Amino acid sequence: MPKSSQGVTVVALLADPDAPTEIAQRMARRLPDRLARKSGKGRPFDVKVVSEPITAGTEDPSTVMRRIRERASAEEWDIVVALTDLPLHSHGRKLVVDLSYEHGLALLSLPSLGGWRLQTRAQRAVEDAVLSLAGPRAAGAEGEPRSAPPHGPFRDPLAPVRPDPVGEDETADLRYTTSGPRGYLRVLGGMVRANRPWRLVPGLSKALAAALATGAIATVNATVWSLAASLSTPRLVIAMVGSVALMIGWLIVDAHLWHHTADISPEARKRAALYNASTVVTVAIGVLVCYAGLLVINFLWALFILNDQVFASTTRTPLHATEYWTLAWFVASVATVGGALGSGLESDEAIRTAAYSKREQERRRRLQDDHED
Repeated sequence: MPKSSQGVTVVALLADPDAPTEIAQRMARRLPDRLARKSGKGRPFDVKVVSEPITAGTEDPSTVMRRIRERASAEEWDIVVALTDLPLHSHGRKLVVDLSYEHGLALLSLPSLGGWRLQTRAQRAVEDAVLSLAGPRAAGAEGEPRSAPPHGPFRDPLAPVRPDPVGEDETADLRYTTSGPRGYLRVLGGMVRANRPWRLVPGLSKALAAALATGAIATVNATVWSLAASLSTPRLVIAMVGSVALMIGWLIVDAHLWHHTADISPEARKRAALYNASTVVTVAIGVLVCYAGLLVINFLWALFILNDQVFASTTRTPLHATEYWTLAWFVASVATVGGALGSGLESDEAIRTAAYSKREQERRRRLQDDHED
């Protein structure tokens, strides 16, 4: 289906809004030169970025590939690579990439690339997909074996990525999936990365206000001084773990973040377990960041407000650096409990917006609407 003019291969990066579009825009700056160099013939490439919700309302790779094909048919594009931050599944396995040599199409599920070095891995995956689709065998005769990328994310020794069968009625010619514990952890890390857990911190403004107020009051409370001075390190660890777990559980339950499925099939249950695991890890990272912030703020507040003579007369313990840190540690746990109670003032929608990517928010709204119907 060559549409190129004057020997230039036009590559369209069709990206879901939000994070996939940002990733596509960053890689598009260097992609033409890298593709020309890697092609080995100095072949010129023109890369365009188009931001559209290609996965809206569906998680089926075949449906998404048909959408991409229909979208590409209206444009003068030689190759289309679609990027989504929604995890896609095929016969119980997690999709990495779908390739259609006949139509010059690729669908890349970003969570399957993991949570670390996502920009680098995504660029390698896109480069391999484009070069594979633009290769000499991609335009071969019908029925001729298709070339597969010889390296890169499709052949990652750290992840069990392998070719998977594709139905005769599907647009894709070749599909790569991942499975097993390593594949599960890789996709889980990618889902958490897509959710951007650090955004949970500013999204919990009312909870943080309650936590800071609780910490400020507790720091000047003589009873809290005595308790902190008497607690051993194991007890302080237990207090920290308990307060963080309470905050995580409260946010998930109060904001209805737990994913339920009416489908009793093993595949649906595994998918629900994956979504719930990503929710727990996302919220846990956000809460731990809040806890670390509270620890530092309480420590600075204690340095400013505490008087060593008053503290020593109350606790019979000199006020040294260890006592400051111990008090700040214990107060951070107390403040986190106060923050959990304060999170009840946040709207469910605000917490979901802070905890999930845009694609995941749309997916959950669709499921909720289907359940209500």
